[in-house]
Amino acid sequence: MFGDDQGDPARGGSAVAGGPGDDSARRTEILLTAETLIASSGLRTSLQEIADAAGILPGSLYHHFDSKEAILVELMRRYHADLDRIADEAAARLDRPGDFSAPDRIRELGTAIAECAVRNRAALQMSFFEGPSATTELATLTRLRPVRLNEVVQQTLRAGKWSGYIRSDIEPAVLADRLCQTMLHVGLDVIRHRAKPARVAELLCRILLDGIAAGPLPDAGLDGSAAFAAVQQVIDSWAEPDPEAGDRARHVRDTARAVFGRRGYESTTARDIATAAGMATGTVYRLIGSKDQLLASIMREFGEKVGAGWLAALDSDSTLVEKLDALSWINIAALDRFPDEFRIQLAWMRQSPPDTPNPGWSFAARVRQMKAMLGAGIRSGEITVDSRSTEMLARCVIGVQWIPENILREVGARNALLLARDTSLRGVTRAG
Repeated sequence: MFGDDQGDPARGGSAVAGGPGDDSARRTEILLTAETLIASSGLRTSLQEIADAAGILPGSLYHHFDSKEAILVELMRRYHADLDRIADEAAARLDRPGDFSAPDRIRELGTAIAECAVRNRAALQMSFFEGPSATTELATLTRLRPVRLNEVVQQTLRAGKWSGYIRSDIEPAVLADRLCQTMLHVGLDVIRHRAKPARVAELLCRILLDGIAAGPLPDAGLDGSAAFAAVQQVIDSWAEPDPEAGDRARHVRDTARAVFGRRGYESTTARDIATAAGMATGTVYRLIGSKDQLLASIMREFGEKVGAGWLAALDSDSTLVEKLDALSWINIAALDRFPDEFRIQLAWMRQSPPDTPNPGWSFAARVRQMKAMLGAGIRSGEITVDSRSTEMLARCVIGVQWIPENILREVGARNALLLARDTSLRGVTRAG
């Protein structure tokens, strides 16, 4: 597989066949192969598939890794080591006087994070959910947050605030978390698509720092728009779950929603759902059919709720910017009310999604709608951030309209909306 790189241990070759360097090179080759396969096909990828793609027998693979979990653990270790390296290098640059301006430092760091995410796409995806086991090192690694990196991003933003580049009312800690997670999501193929990571990172930095809309955009005006009112009406129509409902199929769906959201679709079995629901596995199958059918049922409901909000915003008598703001609000409300469904939605964020197509929230349809809106806004002057690719701009705007769940829980829905306005419409470098 890496035959053209013989003699270069870093690329899978070795100067001495059969020696320690050869062992190290083959181990690296297996990890790179596993990274590629798992990034595109998820945790369903088998050891046999990894061995076949690496051009070795399964027995040879076991010489280097005694299990699939051992490979996953090593991928997670490499990912966190890469994040720590970026943090250390950025911290060292902060300590050295230089010619870099605040925006240059932020964009450089953002690009490094984005490129790291693309290099470690499989580990990034695993970090969204609990590990397959609750008691192993893998579970610990999947829950590990990039604390050191967030600290350095925060220091970089604070320096920008001191220099007057970033507005004085912006909280560096929250913005750092927002920027870091946004750049990590460049590792999701649905956001990056076919663009180079550096290009996507540069565009995302422009959106987060400078905003995409011509201002000023006071909160009172956005709150009072027809689009915001239309979306709020949709949100108000969402029925609260009835904990006393006796529908057993509904109980299974509710249980599966929570398990899927915590562990991920691929790591969850029908037996896991049955155990959590307090039922026999056969009963679960009789009530809801296959795991794929259950997932489709859950996500169809979620997609219809979010989709209704999108349509209400787009059909309203509002400006383009007001519609974009209302779309952020429907996303925040959906994440606040349906966090499990949002996490499940990440199952479609790979190049090769699960066998069951996404029956609800159609990302392709949203991209088309967003492209049309942004194209019209650029022509009218409402949108000030242009891009060589309206497709890439649309994907990036959709990406930043979703506030990370931990930030939503920390600051609350209203403040999450204000953050969305600052880091998508207004920008954090100018007054709203």
